[in-house]
Amino acid sequence: MTPTVLFALPGNTALADSLAAQLDAEAGTLFTRKFPDGETYLRFGTDIQGKSIALVCTLSDPDTKLVPLLLAAQGARQLGAACVGLVAPYLAYMRQDARFQPGEAITSRAVAAMLSQAFDWLATVDPHLHRYRALSDIYSIPACVTHAAPAISAWIGANIPKPFLIGPDEESAQWVSETAKDIKAPYTTLKKHRQADRAVALEPIDIAAIGNRTPVLMDDIIASGGTMIKAVKMLTAARVAPAVCIAVHGLFADCSDRRLREMGVEITTTNTVPNATTHIYLDDLIADGILALRGGN
Repeated sequence: MTPTVLFALPGNTALADSLAAQLDAEAGTLFTRKFPDGETYLRFGTDIQGKSIALVCTLSDPDTKLVPLLLAAQGARQLGAACVGLVAPYLAYMRQDARFQPGEAITSRAVAAMLSQAFDWLATVDPHLHRYRALSDIYSIPACVTHAAPAISAWIGANIPKPFLIGPDEESAQWVSETAKDIKAPYTTLKKHRQADRAVALEPIDIAAIGNRTPVLMDDIIASGGTMIKAVKMLTAARVAPAVCIAVHGLFADCSDRRLREMGVEITTTNTVPNATTHIYLDDLIADGILALRGGN
């Protein structure tokens, strides 16, 4: 069944309220604060005995958010919730999906195990699946993955008259090509060589193919922004039109959003991680995904 009460963890109220309205659910009240020693205090202000509930918590800055989230899930079960779901528009800890050096922990599997134990179902948006075929490879609970591509295509079509889409690496080819097909625009993908967590090298592309179009750099995540910044420098040196950077999840570590703006770039992201660059809203798509996952009733 669909959730009857949705609870927002701090910073997620707007999405939780929107989803509650679309799912014909109640927007519950969850009180949280920090004790002087840094521990989390939680109190449900809405009765959840015997009810199906969902916690709404995007997992940017995950080390700060995971403990309160897990405490809220456990607290809901203690209070008799019949079903506890998680709406995490940005799903963290998907990066470390293999053991690259001896002794490394595969943290994507560790976090998946914790969340699978704490929740009955999961709804998210475009998780960073690299070496995994699907979330079911590591999550043992039913999961719904909402794709932001339709909303991004609509935004580009409405705001950029003559776009030229550029993917950050060869892995993005399928996603970028689908968006290009939707809006009938040309595209290419960069060849990226990662040298460290915050250092990448890009192979040159055929700048002449861009012509008088607006280059639109697309990625699923802007974290440190290294790839986007390198690509913008390449395009700026070639004297093409100012670029637009679009990502599903705008994390912007190391003030990368400020650095991109200082380079004359327009940045647009979705509301999976709400911030000043959010111009694309996925509430209706997420609600549709939850309905499909939970059986539509």
